[in-house]
Formats: sequence, structure tokens, C-alpha cells
Amino acid sequence: MATANPTGDASNNPLDWKRIVEAHERIRARIHRTPVLTSESLNEMAGAELFFKCENVQKTGSFKIRGATNAIFSLTGEEARQGVVTHSSGNHAAAVACAARWRGVGAYIVMPKNAPGVKCRAVESYGGKITFCEPNVTARAETAARIQAEIGAAMVHPYDDDRIIAGQATSAKELLEEVPDLEAVLAPVSGGGLLSGTCLGAKGLRAEIKVYGCEPARADDAYRSLRSGKLQALETSDTIADGLRASLAPRTFAILRRHVAGILLVSEEEIVAAMKLVWERLKSVIEPSSAVALAPVLRRGGLREMGFGDGARPKIGVILSGGNVELKW
Repeated sequence: MATANPTGDASNNPLDWKRIVEAHERIRARIHRTPVLTSESLNEMAGAELFFKCENVQKTGSFKIRGATNAIFSLTGEEARQGVVTHSSGNHAAAVACAARWRGVGAYIVMPKNAPGVKCRAVESYGGKITFCEPNVTARAETAARIQAEIGAAMVHPYDDDRIIAGQATSAKELLEEVPDLEAVLAPVSGGGLLSGTCLGAKGLRAEIKVYGCEPARADDAYRSLRSGKLQALETSDTIADGLRASLAPRTFAILRRHVAGILLVSEEEIVAAMKLVWERLKSVIEPSSAVALAPVLRRGGLREMGFGDGARPKIGVILSGGNVELKW
């Protein structure tokens, strides 16, 4: 199931290409330039040439370190003096804790009490101080705001921040620098920081490229928002893709309305199947949120949802957003 972008957004986007290039220069020495992998067997299954941007092997295990590093190293000394605060289900939390340690400031992290243990341990390993809250969007935001008021720390929002979006855009920038003739890029969507950045980073190098967001059907606020033209809330969700349980912000919604080609919804079963295939065929561990970006092209009719005809075999980039998965035996 997919929805196309029904209307463009008339507002000017303050994030121009220059700011994305500056973000890349700011973070380049601290992050990995992650590999782009291919798999002929997955190509055959999809009927397309797939190029996987492997942010699952990025520092802290996800793309989030790009935006967090750009945001935290953009702060003035006075702004950073009391540390930084954020709320996150896990990957952004670890990235903020890590980047804050690099900057030499404290990190105060609000996490839902049902956050995966592997992600909580990662935050603690980087020196982040965790405060747990109820597992809903309102509790996360309110708890972070309270801590910010008490401590005076600088807020590093997971996605509603131009510095975060510019940092996330560097992943697509790298992908298009390596594979410049891609026809489409797929990325997961939750709060929209990665997808907004993917739109800006990819289209900055190839204006005609199609960018699709991929979203669990159980957490479909981006799909509903673009379909209706108005922001739709997602207070809670039980999707296996625990990194995709946030809602779009006005900032990311405006970018997506202007640039994204559509949102592709996937079932829980499709997420698990895609994740297992990447483990087996790419020999690469990804988390369910990453698998959401591959699942649409593997199902029957998936390429037609993206406007590609039968036998087209398009070149498609897939952002594998993270690899922080709880492995239990």
C-alpha cells in the first residue's frame, strides 16, 4: 500500500545544499563513510538493481550519529556548557551520548521504559544518563522538557532540527556520490529526520531521483499525514520496528510534502522476512527498522507501486538505517 505526495509545500526550505556540505565537512573525520553493498540474489528477487547503504555498520550502529554529531558540534561553547538533552527510543539516544562524550559535555537521555535493552546499554556505555518514561510520545517530550528546564541543557531533538536533518542528509549524499545514476532511494520514516535528509541529500545531486519513505502499517502516521495534507498523530505503536514509533514534526512534514514521492506501507511479516533475507544474503545484521526500507521492493507489485513498469529493472538505493537488534538465544 502506498500514498503519493498529493501537493507540494509552498514554503521555502531553509536547508540548502551548502549547509549539507558544511555538515559533511564538520562530521567527516568522526564518522564512517559506510559501504554500499549489492546482492545478485536480492536483485533477482526484487527485479531491480539494489544498492544498500549500510548505516548498520556506522558508529553507534546507526545513521543517527551523523545528525547528532553535526548538531552537538554546531553548538557554541556557552550553549553546550550545561550538556545536552534528548528523548529517543534508542539509536538517537546512543548517538547523542557518544557525540556529547566527544564534545566533552554531559548527555541526559529520556527513553521509554520498554526501550530495547541493547539500546539502553549502548547509551550507558557512552556515559549518557538515562531517565525512563512511559512509552508514548507525550511522556517523552514532557520529561525531556522538564530535564532541560532543571539543568539548562541544550535540546538536541531527534528530528525536528535543521542541524539533525543536514547531518542525516550526508548518508544519501555519500550514496549518490558512489552510485550517481540511481533512479530511486528508499528510507525508513518515523519522525522524518532521515527521510527529509535523504530527500535533500539525494536530490541535491540528482534532482530527478524519486525518494520513497517506508513505514510499518502499524505506525502509519506519515502515510496518513501525506494523504490528508495534515499532520496525523501517533501516540503509541506496537510495531516490531521499535525505531519507527515517533510522529512527523511540522519541519519534517513540510520537507516531505515538497520532496517525497510517496510512502510505502509494510506489514510486520514483511519486515521480519526482509530482515532475515539481509542477514542471510548480505551476511549483515540489521534491525527491523532497517528492513522496512527493503520490504516494499520484495513483494509482488512493489516496483509498480513506485511507478516502474514490468521488466524495468531500475537502480534503487536502500538505506539500511541501523543494526542495533537484541539477539537472544
